[in-house]
Amino acid sequence: MSDRTRFFRSGVMLTLVSLAMRTVTMLFGAFISRSVGAEGVGLYTVIMTVYSFAVTFATSGISLTVTRLVAGAIGEGRAERVGRVVRAAVAYSLIFGALATLLLFFGADVIGRFILNDTRTVHSLKLLAFSLIPISLGSIISGYFVGVRRVGFNAAAQVFGQFIKIAVTVLLVVRFSSDTVERSVGALCLGITLTELIGFLIQFIEFVYDRVRYKSGKTSRESESREVVKTALPLALSAYVRSAFLTLEHILIPKRLRDGGESVGDAYSHYGLLHGMALPIVLYPMSPLSSFSGLLVPEFASDMSRGGKDRMNRIGTEALNTTLTYSAVCAVMLFFFAEELGYAVYGSYEAGKYITMLAPVVPIMYLDHVTDSMLKGIGEQVFSMWVNISDSILSILLVWVLIPKMGISGYALVIIIMEVYNFALSYLRLHRHISVKLTPVRSLILPLAAGSIAACISDALFRFGGSGSPVVWLVLKMIFCLAITAFFVLIFIVISEKVKAEKTSTFPSV
Repeated sequence: MSDRTRFFRSGVMLTLVSLAMRTVTMLFGAFISRSVGAEGVGLYTVIMTVYSFAVTFATSGISLTVTRLVAGAIGEGRAERVGRVVRAAVAYSLIFGALATLLLFFGADVIGRFILNDTRTVHSLKLLAFSLIPISLGSIISGYFVGVRRVGFNAAAQVFGQFIKIAVTVLLVVRFSSDTVERSVGALCLGITLTELIGFLIQFIEFVYDRVRYKSGKTSRESESREVVKTALPLALSAYVRSAFLTLEHILIPKRLRDGGESVGDAYSHYGLLHGMALPIVLYPMSPLSSFSGLLVPEFASDMSRGGKDRMNRIGTEALNTTLTYSAVCAVMLFFFAEELGYAVYGSYEAGKYITMLAPVVPIMYLDHVTDSMLKGIGEQVFSMWVNISDSILSILLVWVLIPKMGISGYALVIIIMEVYNFALSYLRLHRHISVKLTPVRSLILPLAAGSIAACISDALFRFGGSGSPVVWLVLKMIFCLAITAFFVLIFIVISEKVKAEKTSTFPSV
């Protein structure tokens, strides 16, 4: 099997898994939004930003640390170190996990009253605090399975855990959805805590089953403890900075909406519509790109070590132009069918309005994602980290200035501006190492034009019930649009190749 065939085979498998998981997640999100409403989604999203920082502190870089140390021990033929590394990691995780739990539980009142300015968040934050130690310990097991190259165990636990999460949360939300927004969101958070506890038990059983393959030596684990701390803390510090800025940004959004004159309910509703509903739909088509771009990291790393710059130039050019074409078609589909998508998924026409706002930035958003993967492959992780941190700082400043004046549309503008900023810096950095050539006419303008014409034709032929038409009808409409778009693009490619061949035959090289 050739490298190209193996690459695409792996990419297709990862894409199918990613699409399936993301589809389930989005449908689950649709159920949640219909159950708790836009205000509930906004309140839940703000709570989760604080929780995300707590998770970052609880894990403190331990998963990647265990992966590196375990893989290194096995690679060196010292499998007896594996057990000592895991035990040292458990001690590290218990310290940070317990500290995060105490800080979130006892600090929930301060966070809710004075930082989030909403006492309805206090109870939910306290419920989430009990999930932090299981998450911290579970990160060790996840890192272990990646390190010993048994990722199937991880995948099985994640899939099973996702179904448990959905089942538990659906039961709780159905029970409390008729109550207040606070109790409904509390039910969501209780579902997360119960799911993390059950998920950790599943991971632990898998670990005990697999762990017997590696016998621990009798020597002291003091050296492993030092290695764990030395490796994990730098990772943790960089993660703290990034997570803290993101948390601050998302806390400020509803606050600045209220400063602009909106009520508490309206502020959370608009934030939930844009960030909790519209953005997941905009990011949904990125699943195939995430799968294939992730595979570019080892490809580029291998070429860098071998000095294969020509191959990197060719792959980079092909990857970016393919991404540009794909993202252009996605942008057209999201723009023209935004209202119908918002209604079909969330039962909300207003969510469609925000999808329309974000659709034009989709090509840049998707290109930036692939460019970042290439930068990681050539060892530019530190540069990407600083770009992301500067992105967060500028986002906070723009959120503070624009949202009171423009409302939630200001946040949509912040997303657009920062995506352009991030991509510009990343692309210029990539161009210093790799000679990539974008073909905007063929890869951007053509699919945009073809997709727009196809969307108009599809809309005229499948006009039935407006934006409230059945979901099946919308799916057929979009498939027809894609087919017409592909037809137009293929016609253009055939004509351009024929013209090129005629020019070559008319003006032969001497």
